[in-house]
Amino acid sequence: MDFSRIFSFLEELNRNNSVDWMNEHRNEYHEIRDSYITWLNELDIKLAAIDENYTPTEGRRAINRINNNLMFHPNKPVYKDHFGAGLDDKPEKGDFYIHIGINGSFVAGGFYRPKKTILDSIRSAIDYNGEVFQEIVNKDSFVRTFGGLLDDDKLKTAPKGFAKDHPHIELLRNKTFAVQLDLSEQQILSSDFQEQLVEIYKQMLPFRNYLNKAITV
Repeated sequence: MDFSRIFSFLEELNRNNSVDWMNEHRNEYHEIRDSYITWLNELDIKLAAIDENYTPTEGRRAINRINNNLMFHPNKPVYKDHFGAGLDDKPEKGDFYIHIGINGSFVAGGFYRPKKTILDSIRSAIDYNGEVFQEIVNKDSFVRTFGGLLDDDKLKTAPKGFAKDHPHIELLRNKTFAVQLDLSEQQILSSDFQEQLVEIYKQMLPFRNYLNKAITV
């Protein structure tokens, strides 16, 4: 996969963000998109080989639409400035998300501001064995890779039903249980980018396993 084509295409699209321009360059878009889908299929196989609980996700299903949803966000441009894809994709499960864009690229996993039922399940798991989760997120290699949980809005006090002096109150106050690792263009353009993502997946796996188990038990 020549990721430089993705960056070049997105730069041009960002300068000419219109339906007319996209219609003129739709063949190029489909060529790039299809190459990326093939690359995602290869990565999908590698991830399935290292995770027995992995949900195979064909690249065509994993990749997000490039159109913005103007019905709910009428002030956004017609098209996005990135290619997004979610692997290990299954309902009620945190996927492994890859974001390749001209205004920042990253890989992420977990649950970003999940709905109440999922958030309640995660908090119940932390109440039950939060020391296990704490050990996962405090592991040196995990902290070196992700720096900790994604910094997002938190409750100012304890969630309803939990004591303010709960031993894991700092975890329980989170509304988001996700991690993110920013990617440089140099990393993405390197010949071993796919192998780098496999290693990142391995580092993220205990974290995602804990969360996915929390919402299924």
